[in-house]
Amino acid sequence: MTSVMRVMTIAGSDSGGGAGIQADLKTFAALGVYGTSAITAITAQNTLSVTSVLELPPDLVCAQIDAIIADIGTDAVKTGMLANSLIIKAVADKAREYSFSNIVVDPVMIAKGGDNLLQAAAVETLRNVLIPLATVVTPNLPEAAVLLDRGVESLEDARQAAMDIVAMGAKSAVVKGGHLKGNAVDVLYDGCKLREFSAVRLDTTSTHGTGCTFASAIAAGLAQGMAVEDAVTRAKEYVTASIRNTFAMGGGHGPLNHFYAFYKMWGV
Repeated sequence: MTSVMRVMTIAGSDSGGGAGIQADLKTFAALGVYGTSAITAITAQNTLSVTSVLELPPDLVCAQIDAIIADIGTDAVKTGMLANSLIIKAVADKAREYSFSNIVVDPVMIAKGGDNLLQAAAVETLRNVLIPLATVVTPNLPEAAVLLDRGVESLEDARQAAMDIVAMGAKSAVVKGGHLKGNAVDVLYDGCKLREFSAVRLDTTSTHGTGCTFASAIAAGLAQGMAVEDAVTRAKEYVTASIRNTFAMGGGHGPLNHFYAFYKMWGV
C-alpha cells in the first residue's frame, strides 16, 4: 500500500466553505495528503461577511489534537484562526508535547470582509508563544504589520518584515504580497537568504481563503518531504491556478476552485 502523508489543520470552521478548515481540507486532498482537523471556533459566514463566532473551549481543542495523534498521527501541522490567547497557549503546549516537526503558522487576524478573527490581546501571545515554534509563518502585509507593530506597505517593507519575523524565533517566514500594487510578490526568508515569488495579479473577487489555502499547501509540501522553498514554490503555483480557475459563488468575495484540475477532468 502506498503511504499517504498526514497533515492536521488547527483552525476555525467557515460555514461558507471558502476559508478555514474547509479550505484546508480541500487543499490537502487536492495535493495528495490526508487531512485531519482540530476546530478552534465555529463561524457563521458567507462570501459577504462573518455574522457570528463561537470560540471553542481550549480543552476541546486539545482533545481533538490528542484524538488525532493517538490514532492517526501527523506529518505536519497548519494553524489558522486560533481566536484567543488561551487557545494559542494550548496549541503551543500540544506542539511541544508531541514534538511537531513541521508547523506552518498562518496568523489569521481579519476575515476577507474585514471582521476580526483574533482578539487584540492574543497578538502578544502569538508572537511569544507560537511563532518561535513555527517552521514557516505566512502573514499578509496587514498581519505582518500587527505582528511587528509598524507599517508594512511596500516590497522593501515585506523583505524586512520576513527577516524580523524569523528573528522572533520562526525558522522561516513568507510575507504575502496580495495587498501590494502590481504583481502579487511573496517574500520568503529562511534565516539565510531572501527569495521572491511573483505571479500576475488576476482581476477577480474570488479570493476568499487564499491565505488559508497557501499555508495549507505549504504544510502539505513539508509533510511530503519538500524543502521549505520548494513547498512555497508549489503553494504559490497552486493558489494562482486555483484563483485563475474560480467560478462565481455568492455576492461577495467568492472561494477559490481548489479542485480545478478535477473539474477540468470532469468537464465542469
